[in-house]
Amino acid sequence: MRSSTVKAGLAQRARIVLLAADGVSNTEIAERVGVSRPTVISWRARYTRSGLAGLHDEQRPGRPRTIDHEAIIAATLTPPPKKLGITHWSSRLLAARLKVDASTVSRAWRRAGVQPWRSQTFKFSTDPELVAKVSDVVGLYLAPPENAIVLCIDEKSQIQALDRTAPMLPMQPGLPERRTHDYRRHGTTTLFAALEIATGQVTARCQPRHRHQEFLRFLKDVARAYPEDGSGTELHLVMDNYAAHKRVEIRDWLAANPRIKVHFTPTSASWMNLVEVWFGIIERQAIHRGSYRSVADLNTKIRAFINGWNDRAHPFVWTKTADQILAKADRQTTSKSGH
Repeated sequence: MRSSTVKAGLAQRARIVLLAADGVSNTEIAERVGVSRPTVISWRARYTRSGLAGLHDEQRPGRPRTIDHEAIIAATLTPPPKKLGITHWSSRLLAARLKVDASTVSRAWRRAGVQPWRSQTFKFSTDPELVAKVSDVVGLYLAPPENAIVLCIDEKSQIQALDRTAPMLPMQPGLPERRTHDYRRHGTTTLFAALEIATGQVTARCQPRHRHQEFLRFLKDVARAYPEDGSGTELHLVMDNYAAHKRVEIRDWLAANPRIKVHFTPTSASWMNLVEVWFGIIERQAIHRGSYRSVADLNTKIRAFINGWNDRAHPFVWTKTADQILAKADRQTTSKSGH
């Protein structure tokens, strides 16, 4: 009786009958199933009298429902009139239009799984090389080449140095940490980072801007952090399609450093770059809740986090295959028209 399609009440009654068939006493059945002893006796009696049909709910008394829930759902899925000036229905507005109670609309929505107040986003990659790029990047994660180091590179731009106008109130039992809404802006910084997926180690640099000049300077930092040792080790860099990454100056430098290979993620798929996961970690654990008196103070605290992170770093493991990603990347049918 583990089927996910059987109602819980019916499954409970069937369990009572099965336990009774095994010779279990009414008292023990009640304890195992979590009901009273009279309930066990009642359902056993109904099964004896009517068989399996006796375990189903009987027709309840009272007049049948007169409100058409399907009509409520159909009205919900119809855009509201322009004169109302709203983007979606609320239970009260729709109830007033249909001349029913708002709780009736809410029940119909719950039964149908309709939630007009919710909205989500989606994004399709229009990259003509989608399949090739997904296969390339995922292949690099799941089966990197021999004698190669895989680095995920990107920049986190416009990190604000915000200084709260009042000291933060520390967390206490029953109270979270609290901070004032008011702050002073002291400028911004850009964090360039390279995540080595095999170890989780991060090479990083804070710079005032995020042009190709700053990106090239960072690439040179990365090359120095992983110097050529005569063993033929290659550096494979995963990065997105930001314009600064493809400037002629960058291409010329890469051509002059053939041991460094670049792998671009598809357009609108920067989430495939694992350094984005690390950016989320530093944002949550170090940046978001901080207060900074200057950009230099912000840079110092970012560096402190990176040093601490590298002491406790761990590998970043990719699990999805290219086929699994591409299966989800297929566009869903949104129209059945012939054009």
